[in-house]
Amino acid sequence: MKVRSQQANKVNVITLGCSKNIVDSEVLMGQLRANQFEVTHEADTSDANIVIINTCGFIDNAKQESIDTILRYADEKEAGRLEKLYVTGCLSQRYKDDLEREIPQVDAYFGTLELPQLMKKLEANYQHELVGERLLTTPAHYAYFKIAEGCNRPCSFCAIPLMRGKHTDRPIEDLVREAKRLAGMGTKELILIAQDLTYYGLQHYGTRKLADLVRHLSDVEGIDWIRMQYAYPSQFPLDVLDVMNERANVCKYLDMPLQHISDNMLKTMRRGISQRRTRELVDTIRQRVPDIALRTTLIAGHPGETQQDFEDLYRFVEDTRFDRLGIFTYSHEDNTHSYTLEDDVPAEVKQDRADQIMELQQGISMELNEQKIGQTYKVLFDRKESGYFVGRTQYDSPEVDNEVLVPATADTYVRLGDFAQVEITEASDFDLYGRLV
Repeated sequence: MKVRSQQANKVNVITLGCSKNIVDSEVLMGQLRANQFEVTHEADTSDANIVIINTCGFIDNAKQESIDTILRYADEKEAGRLEKLYVTGCLSQRYKDDLEREIPQVDAYFGTLELPQLMKKLEANYQHELVGERLLTTPAHYAYFKIAEGCNRPCSFCAIPLMRGKHTDRPIEDLVREAKRLAGMGTKELILIAQDLTYYGLQHYGTRKLADLVRHLSDVEGIDWIRMQYAYPSQFPLDVLDVMNERANVCKYLDMPLQHISDNMLKTMRRGISQRRTRELVDTIRQRVPDIALRTTLIAGHPGETQQDFEDLYRFVEDTRFDRLGIFTYSHEDNTHSYTLEDDVPAEVKQDRADQIMELQQGISMELNEQKIGQTYKVLFDRKESGYFVGRTQYDSPEVDNEVLVPATADTYVRLGDFAQVEITEASDFDLYGRLV
């Protein structure tokens, strides 16, 4: 073990971007703690002498936020309030040479898979035996659970393979071991994430193994909910639906980013699926798991998107009535196939199309929520805020989906991280209100 100087090193880790980045930061923090560093996460006021920024490089807005954050801490360093500044993550992976040239105040830049090198720079040991151990930045009762890294999909608009590399699986036994460790720390909900959950097993086992993995995880004592996010529609493994029906602790929830529905756009986006097969898949999922909540994300304004393509998408959302939906405006990302196409949809048209879809979804969400009034749901409570205990049903993921609010009155008490039965008494566009049963 290398011996560092007697001066205590304190590290503040800043995480930008998606839940996969959150997991990476938590792993980093676990390694830092094992090396006797004091570590905080996104501390507003910190006496840390070292800052590590885990960046996002996905789309323009995320890249700008990452750059602004780096510049902010570069100023802190120049002002003498910081000794060392390191940058890691997707932006650093993708634009390392440019960043080194433009923001030289940063002591070192690292890519997405260079944690051992970062630890070496900190004169600390990267401890292989700690793989899977991490310091949670979420409330202890739920954890994002990354089952694979990278992506082999050829989507024309996406830069993820440039930043995260090819798809690699983690073995089932390693994931079960991590799940047991998390359960022992009080985690009740595992939120399975990857660039594409449905690809799980192909690299390590030569066949799709998502259903087998979920079965093994559902056997872990103490895990009450298992939630699946980021499931690619093309070649979707339908046996996952059987596990949802078989196992009470597998949430009837699926996040399946469809991106578009018109055949013109699906072909241009290289999604490997047609409108007909997409509609058939959604119908099959709902037939086999009737009470499933389906979440999707869409893109407005991809190169070549015509008004007719958009109208097809609008009608699809109107017909399908997704339980949850988000939409991005297209971002013209260099080194992707779409970057070779003319970015021919004006920014204001992209935004207008996204706004129309979200206005439609707002009405759908309101109607679906009103149907829940009078029903009772099992709710996991995440926090107390503005006079309410705030929780979620099995149909909702943290940060992105609906919430259930129970007034925190004198005679109402909920322990955060616990489940309770809640009768829904009122509904709004994206929230439910209720009382404890």
